[in-house]
Amino acid sequence: MIPLALQAEGNGEGEGLGFVGQQLETLIGDASLASTLEGAIVFVVTFLVVWLVGRQVIGRIVRRALDRRELDRHAQKPILLLTRFGVAFLAIAIAFGAAGFGNFLVSMAGIAAAGALAIGLALQSVIANFVAGVFIYTDKPFRIGDWIEWDGHSGVVEDISLRVTRVRTFDNELLTVPNTALTGGVLKNPVDGDRLRLKFVFGIGYDDDIDKATEIIVDEAQKHPDIMDDPGPSVRLTELNDSDVGLQSRIWIADPSRADFVRIKGEYVTAVKQRFDEKGIDIPYPIRTLDGAIGLADRAPLEAADD
Repeated sequence: MIPLALQAEGNGEGEGLGFVGQQLETLIGDASLASTLEGAIVFVVTFLVVWLVGRQVIGRIVRRALDRRELDRHAQKPILLLTRFGVAFLAIAIAFGAAGFGNFLVSMAGIAAAGALAIGLALQSVIANFVAGVFIYTDKPFRIGDWIEWDGHSGVVEDISLRVTRVRTFDNELLTVPNTALTGGVLKNPVDGDRLRLKFVFGIGYDDDIDKATEIIVDEAQKHPDIMDDPGPSVRLTELNDSDVGLQSRIWIADPSRADFVRIKGEYVTAVKQRFDEKGIDIPYPIRTLDGAIGLADRAPLEAADD
């Protein structure tokens, strides 16, 4: 067995210290404190270097990738924030290793894993909305400013975050929608394309001229400045109802929005109705005729009253 005195003499107080540690030991005269301070300095310097370099390099790469996917600047903010968190975590891990705090880092990793499991179980819905938000950013089913419809609701998207999406209804109500509600079912985005087809059924009487009514429907569509000529308007006989014949008009509008959809449809239908009235084409409404005799339960008193 080696005597403790020889071990201490063999080890030396300054053994294992780097250049910074040796300078600190010279200044303060305590090797243990110098070693601790050296580790702290190495940790801080390494963290700052990795953080600044990572933020500049990785941040630019992520931003260019998002720009390449034509993601809105507003929608890029949460993703860039997550990138910064990732760079910070990487910088802390590298700094711990460079400072010689490996055992401490392993212990912290175990604690972090246990904490992450507990938080994950407690925040399942939040995490589900977070994941749904990531899918919204990557799949891009809609953008800010789009008119969308889902589960009986509709409105214009005002804001997209990693947890919720805010939609302004056409009654000026603000809906805060969990992202899972928009990714877990069918969502309609009528304005995703550069044009939108509108359909409307005009009902005319069975005795009216179908060809004349069709001509009027097409003519009014061609006159409207916001209805496209290519593809042009078309009319099909699609319904034979109890009191009318249904002529379905199909028209296209360019660069659609909810306001354009409502305005153009209203102006077009009004113009067709006025032409129908001028040409004597009827738009019938249901009429019910009741047949049969009506009997009186107490006829005798009525007859007596007549006498």
